Amino acid sequence: MKLFWKAAGGDKFILTKSTYSDQIKYFCLGGIVLATAIMAGLSGGYAFYTIFKPKLSDVTELWEKTGGESAMNNLQGFTETTDISTSIYAIIFGLIWGLIIYNIDRFIITSTGKGDGTEAITWGELKNAFPRIIMGCIIAISISKPLEIRILKGEIDAKLQVKQERLKEEAIVNIEDKYENRIVEKNAKIAQYQREIDKAEQSYTDAVKAFNDELAEKPGGSASGYGPDAKRKEVIMNDRKIDRDEMRLKFDPLIADLNNEIKGYINEKNDEIDNISFSLSGLDGLAERITIAEEEYPAVSWFLTLLFLAIELTPIFFKLMLIKSPYDYMSDNYKHLELAQNGVYIEEDYYEDKNGVQRELVRFLSAEKLMSEQKEFHDAQLRITKYAIEKFEEKEKQKINENPDDFIKYS
Repeated sequence: MKLFWKAAGGDKFILTKSTYSDQIKYFCLGGIVLATAIMAGLSGGYAFYTIFKPKLSDVTELWEKTGGESAMNNLQGFTETTDISTSIYAIIFGLIWGLIIYNIDRFIITSTGKGDGTEAITWGELKNAFPRIIMGCIIAISISKPLEIRILKGEIDAKLQVKQERLKEEAIVNIEDKYENRIVEKNAKIAQYQREIDKAEQSYTDAVKAFNDELAEKPGGSASGYGPDAKRKEVIMNDRKIDRDEMRLKFDPLIADLNNEIKGYINEKNDEIDNISFSLSGLDGLAERITIAEEEYPAVSWFLTLLFLAIELTPIFFKLMLIKSPYDYMSDNYKHLELAQNGVYIEEDYYEDKNGVQRELVRFLSAEKLMSEQKEFHDAQLRITKYAIEKFEEKEKQKINENPDDFIKYS
């Protein structure tokens, strides 16, 4: 109970002398502050782990294990591997974050005061508490979002994998289209060069056939033999062979270079497709998960946010609604005793400033006493010095009266 009193900013010495009702009030306030700090630590640790955990290098791993589109229903069958080193850092960060929120909440609670001491929350009290309410809202939202994505982790993982796979498919189509145009252009040049080679090859084939036909037997058993026509056709055949060889010598290296370029394009395309999974794995971040949770499950998102807002803001409104209790009177009494023992005097509503606000008169009696003593001592020293000068003057005048020649000399 004393630990919770401390968390709520209560005075343990006064609470031990207060009523049981006051003790329970501050016990509950401290419990809320500690609970908020614990939830903040869990939330911060999970957020840290989600941000810095190693991403899957192959985005299709989970997709394949859960059956593609059926991942929406089968995801609970997949167990994600926990990274130990990231978990250790996340635990340390979570503890630090929880302590930070604990300290901030204690400050908010202790600085809120008791309002006007009635159960009603007036507009003036709300205006005074507005900065603390804003701080509480920021803390509540920062706590709720990581816990929200942890509660909806299964559903978010399914949606995220579906989204990643669709983005991968679209990226693959774009990459294939980009390289398809280049490959088609190279194949068109290869086809053009191959047509030139085929044309020369066909001319040589026709020349060989014409030469062989000339040497072959004629119908009826006669043979033309190796005559003038055969020699002429042999020359043509050799020319066509030279033309064919020149075409091959010219275009075969070009075709080989083009094929190598096509292979290079295919390798580049495959590398880009392989890198898609790695780049899309970076989509598995805190911001993306929060976005999916808010877009796909707005009701759950709002419910959790409102829940943590209620937890975080309850102590503030609770203190504004508290009526004055024995603890408050005893606390005021001890404060006045401390002021009196230290020589501080406060008079409420002593004067009204230019804005019409009642101001208090604060007097520091010990300081005033010391200042008064110093002033009197200074005045006494001044009077004594003045008196001594007067006496010295009288004594010197008497000497002059008795023997003026001692003070006046003629040259």
